[in-house]
Amino acid sequence: MKQPLVSVIIATYNRGKYIKKAIDSVLSQNYKKIEIIVIDDNSTDNTREVLLPYIKRKKVIYLNQEKKLGRILARDVALEKSKGQYIAILDSDDFWLDSEKIKKQVEFLEKNKDYVLTGGGIIKIDSQGKEILRHMSPENDYQIRKKLLFNNMMSHSTVVFRKNTWEKAGGYCKEEGTWLESAEDWNLYLKMGKIGKLYNFQDYFAYYLENGQNASFQRIHGDLKFNQSLRTKYRKDYPGFLPAYILGWFYYFYYFLPFRNSINYFLRKIRKLILKY
Repeated sequence: MKQPLVSVIIATYNRGKYIKKAIDSVLSQNYKKIEIIVIDDNSTDNTREVLLPYIKRKKVIYLNQEKKLGRILARDVALEKSKGQYIAILDSDDFWLDSEKIKKQVEFLEKNKDYVLTGGGIIKIDSQGKEILRHMSPENDYQIRKKLLFNNMMSHSTVVFRKNTWEKAGGYCKEEGTWLESAEDWNLYLKMGKIGKLYNFQDYFAYYLENGQNASFQRIHGDLKFNQSLRTKYRKDYPGFLPAYILGWFYYFYYFLPFRNSINYFLRKIRKLILKY
């Protein structure tokens, strides 16, 4: 099979501690027709120093933003400069674990022209590298879109999608302007799902670092409220709006409960019954 170019986009800000592992996991792929684009959103730590050996050896294309754009716009900027037919996303504090990840996803997309987006499973780890949990999303297009208003069914650091689909969808944030505040990946997938089919490999593709970032009480409630706006916006495009909307408000008010940690187990059971995964 002729290997089309894959552009791996890594947007980063102050992740000098983690980004080497992310880049090395890309370089370990057995699919070699890859360009790695790192967009540095004006980091103030040692990120550039960590990247210098890769830059000198021309292993990465380095884009340094003199003015901070924010992760959403920065990722769109990098995508605009990419040359690949396919786009792979990797957050700079995550890393891939399957050396055949890109090969599997490109071969699938080459054979299935009606599919526009693929993903896979993740293993959540803490800052010490200890496994917290494993997460595998529904596999086929029907299962994914049936649950897509309930929650994001595609793990960001695992996805590979067609660049022309990203362009048709208006990128992560072009059409939204200031409207888009968070959940930019979920929003993009909801747009892509209106263009073509979605697929999740039932393989674990990435380690996802859960280190408490963006986890303040105010941020959680802001994100949960914003998620409701996403459900409302795409309510006519995907099934299950009403139960998804009700569940969304349940989660919102749940985070006000002082004893919420004591009912986490039962909440997970309820969630599993509803989402069936």
